[in-house]
Amino acid sequence: MERIILVHWNTQTGPENLIQYPPQKEFPPNQILLKIWARHESDKKNTVIEFIPEDEDNKYVSIIHKFEGENYFLILVYNKKENLEDIIKDSPEILALISKNLIELINTNKITRTISEAFNTIRNYSKLDEEENLINFFQDRIKYTILEILRNGVISKSELINILRHEHGFSTVNIDLLLISFLHENLIKKKNVPGRKECYFLIRDLSCTRIPPENLPSEQLELKDLNKFKDSLKKYYFDYYNLSDFENKTIIQTVLFDKDVFSLIKTLREKRLTVNECLNILNNREELFDELLDKKFIYETKGFVYLFSDVRFIKFSPFYLMEKLSDRYQNKEISLNEYIAHLKLLTKKMEEPFSLDYEIV
Repeated sequence: MERIILVHWNTQTGPENLIQYPPQKEFPPNQILLKIWARHESDKKNTVIEFIPEDEDNKYVSIIHKFEGENYFLILVYNKKENLEDIIKDSPEILALISKNLIELINTNKITRTISEAFNTIRNYSKLDEEENLINFFQDRIKYTILEILRNGVISKSELINILRHEHGFSTVNIDLLLISFLHENLIKKKNVPGRKECYFLIRDLSCTRIPPENLPSEQLELKDLNKFKDSLKKYYFDYYNLSDFENKTIIQTVLFDKDVFSLIKTLREKRLTVNECLNILNNREELFDELLDKKFIYETKGFVYLFSDVRFIKFSPFYLMEKLSDRYQNKEISLNEYIAHLKLLTKKMEEPFSLDYEIV
């Protein structure tokens, strides 16, 4: 994607270019915008249309949105040779949310920052693999704070913004863009309940854990060394207590906060490495290499390094919320409608036959 453009449709004079990002290029000519409008008029069932002119190198995806009685387009501009983003094909509702968010801020001082955030959100939506997306929930302080707040159960958009601003010091937040990653990973649901608009419900929580390596180096180690490696694994994981490890932030601080360490672990999943190859990945930080050995993330013997503890993310059903929701309802912190709505979302998973309440990523 090369840029995004926000356009207002004036019923008297036609299309009006409002803002684009990046801002350097000229806006599309009126004849292109008129053809996009005509395409929307001929396909009113769909809010998202694609337009590919024959005589230029660009193609356009347009999302139409009505705000305060006026029509607006959010236009995504691509080179004809580019593939469209996954967000357009797989998550048009998220694209509509981005469009709505931008249009509602058009006459505020937040629009310049927001359109650049929207551009990067759309462009990066499918570039990161799932593990890299999930790491951001731990690395990004505001996202981790939001996750902690959601672990108390249903909350309205306005309450969430208020808590972030007054209890955590996040004075300027674009909550709609921040929550896109939560929706993308299916961690939350957004819905209205009677008496309350735009409520958010945590339906999948997120954690991380160590697990033994999926493949043992059976063909790479002599029998004596292999048995020693297996004995070390058995001894460590027999005494391993996941909750303690997680609460002490060992995994987060050692692995998730360091891109080089996570890159090393991903590489070791596929093959063994020499000590020098490991140090190259770690940017020659020998003290970090020794720390990973000491904390049992890697295993070294005869100059080769093997994965000892893989680090994986776990999405799981937050059934612990049922008790919290009951307490909050009894304390009149949430309404009966909010209480029942969240309970239904949690128990729906329990009713599905042969379903697991967790997923290892």
